[in-house]
Amino acid sequence: MALILATRNPHKLREFTRLLSVTELEPLPDGIELPPETGDTFLENALAKARAAAAATGRAAIADDSGIAADALDGRPGVRSARYGGEHASDQENLELLIREVPSGTGLHYVCSLVYVEPRSGEEQVFEGRCDGLMSAEPRGAGGFGYDPVFLPLDDPGGRTMAELSDGEKDAISHRGRALRALEDWLSRRA
Repeated sequence: MALILATRNPHKLREFTRLLSVTELEPLPDGIELPPETGDTFLENALAKARAAAAATGRAAIADDSGIAADALDGRPGVRSARYGGEHASDQENLELLIREVPSGTGLHYVCSLVYVEPRSGEEQVFEGRCDGLMSAEPRGAGGFGYDPVFLPLDDPGGRTMAELSDGEKDAISHRGRALRALEDWLSRRA
């Protein structure tokens, strides 16, 4: 069964395709508008996108909303992670702002809400993943994207940032990896 992935983010499309070993993904068809991410939670935003994609295509769709939460900022940037430095801020600008505002050694958390919507039956399922870490003293690594160069995952005893991990190492501990494995497990039990 192929699922529609409700995103136009090329990083997410690559990551989701790599992580879902038994489920085929198709990108969101051109011309389908997704609602703006105006929810107060990751779940609200993911639900809105998955519902819109499923309704527009008549096919099962998945969507996620994910981001980083900093303890020093009372959970911000949270749902505003992609727009932390402003509506049109680049990944680099968002990262630089986080570096200025969050002390090294303080807690960071990657959070992912993933939603499956089947339009014919109306079925909706929610899967969540989380990866806890600390703020690095300086950005390191060339892999990953977004905030990965400053995120020191607690699951990696080597003290490497997410941007220093291989794709396989990152997938094993990441928030999206955990949510997508839960989705795939659920899908395999339904088959």
